[in-house]
Amino acid sequence: QVQLVESGGGLVQAGGSLRLSCAASGRTLRYYAVGWFRQAPGKGREFVAAIRGSGGRTLYADSVKDRFTISRDRAEDTASLQMNSLKPDDTAVYYCAADRTTFTTMSDRYDHWGQGTQVTVSS
Repeated sequence: QVQLVESGGGLVQAGGSLRLSCAASGRTLRYYAVGWFRQAPGKGREFVAAIRGSGGRTLYADSVKDRFTISRDRAEDTASLQMNSLKPDDTAVYYCAADRTTFTTMSDRYDHWGQGTQVTVSS
């Protein structure tokens, strides 16, 4: 069983940056695709970014393209989401998700989820 833990959330002013990290216990993340999703108050869960298990290929939501970067740190066995030029609309709880067999924007295809970390962007 893969257990995921997110870290790095917080409060930042518009235009600022945050780096979220997703760590796994129980199993290595090496062979898992990792996705980041977010959920703002009163809204559904929204895809943000994903990276393939083998590394390399990435997917981004149009709303974050050119501002956010998803990556892996193989030595630390983590996946990160670097968020730059943050906007108030980016305020949400951010979740990382992992799956051994999928690489997709669809949240229901991921089997493993973290508890989420709050990101708040003030105007």
